Amino acid sequence: MTHLFGAIAALIACVWPGSLQAADPAAGQSVFKTQCGACHSVVQGKNMVGPSLFGLLGRKSGIVEGFRYSTANKAADLTWSAFTLDKYLSAPREAIPGTTMIYAGVKDETKRADLIAYLESIQ
Repeated sequence: MTHLFGAIAALIACVWPGSLQAADPAAGQSVFKTQCGACHSVVQGKNMVGPSLFGLLGRKSGIVEGFRYSTANKAADLTWSAFTLDKYLSAPREAIPGTTMIYAGVKDETKRADLIAYLESIQ
């Protein structure tokens, strides 16, 4: 059984390297405040320049009610997971070409993992 868990952990590390780090939601909240909070809210139904990120994980892209998405975001057909968020947050315009999000991304892997952990906690 131990070999199975080791193999699974190795596979996850190959798919999403940040997943094996001890992500810190409190540190992620700080990243959110400094890098995301000017455009996004984590309050359900409160859209700003960007859509509310409340309940983001498990949600389809481009569907927050009351927010006007770019054609690219509506057509992306992504379901937000730790993996898709990691890819998107590292370089939004590469992950979804044509997105109107002008943010360049969170380049630091640890900060991205912390931010994703924080967003997972906002359900």
